[in-house]
Amino acid sequence: MREMVLAVARQGVFTPLWSARILEEWRRAAVKLGPEGVAQAEAEIALLRAAWPQDRLGPPPKHMLSGVPAHVDGRMLKISAAAGGHVINRDRMWHYTEGVKNWDPIWPAHGIRILPGPSPLWFDATGRRLPPPCLPGFDTLATLREILATGQEYSWFILTQKVIKKEFALSGSEQNPDFTSKRWREVLRGRVLTGRNAPAPVEAFKTQGEDFITAPDLGQLVAGMNRLAGNSLLDPARLHAQIAARDAQVDNPFTKDAQLMAIHAARNYRGDRLIRTARPHKFLDPQNGPLIAVRLHILTRKTLGGLQTDLDSRMIGADGAPLPGLFAAGEVAGFGGGGYHGYNALEGTFLGGCLFSGRNAGRSHHVA
Repeated sequence: MREMVLAVARQGVFTPLWSARILEEWRRAAVKLGPEGVAQAEAEIALLRAAWPQDRLGPPPKHMLSGVPAHVDGRMLKISAAAGGHVINRDRMWHYTEGVKNWDPIWPAHGIRILPGPSPLWFDATGRRLPPPCLPGFDTLATLREILATGQEYSWFILTQKVIKKEFALSGSEQNPDFTSKRWREVLRGRVLTGRNAPAPVEAFKTQGEDFITAPDLGQLVAGMNRLAGNSLLDPARLHAQIAARDAQVDNPFTKDAQLMAIHAARNYRGDRLIRTARPHKFLDPQNGPLIAVRLHILTRKTLGGLQTDLDSRMIGADGAPLPGLFAAGEVAGFGGGGYHGYNALEGTFLGGCLFSGRNAGRSHHVA
């Protein structure tokens, strides 16, 4: 993002005036982590916990990864409220359940979200397979509730090399050089023409990320999972029974396994069948290995609430009247109005609210 903003500035579109806070964030990014950065990240997560909707999601997790840089800390909400703005729907939050620790972090508590295909088996911390709709890529907040109901703050993916090769993607432009290159040749080289390997950024996480475990069989995999978690919650026999039951449905064209039904449905689309969804296969068959486990953390990302606005994106005060000369657009305004998504949202719909509220602010006849 920094490079993009500077490139636009060099074209003469605007003159950048960087705040001391942003410059300090960039300095920390250059020297990686430090005690001050860690303390700041923990303070920001503490603010999030204070607004956590316990009635809907249960107690907030004590440990979360940060999906945004340290300077994206919500300070503008407090500053705008001090100027007379009205912050509403603070309890509407959007957190991801597929977070992993970045093995090469840029900011404190830096988490990366896995963008999974439909095939990984999802288990809670005790080794129970999550029920529908808590499937990869389905209902984020329902899955969050299901995970936290166990009293633990993490969950597990179990998958094979065939699945990670075709289905794993990682959030962040730096993790997707093939797409950011804007060349189909690079996409095909990185996603298809890699032999047995996953794309290079995914393989780097598999081999260097502390949340990834690889093993030739389930017994060794579970031993590694318990070792990583620092407990003995996972029973190899229980996991084996659940995975074997799933494997038994792979060859059944009329499968009643909801996840396999979703996989078959995804593969009806040619694009998913070619580069996004692995052919169904038996996880316990050594020919499809090795087996891979991934410990998943809760990853903070955004609020669905924010500054209340009217249709011109003018900030509304606590008295219900617009504040002259003050506008809010995008995430800080809950993507429009202070939270037009409600308590849930559909992936892929966030950008539209940012564009719409920003456009309306720019076109407003109230702009001086």
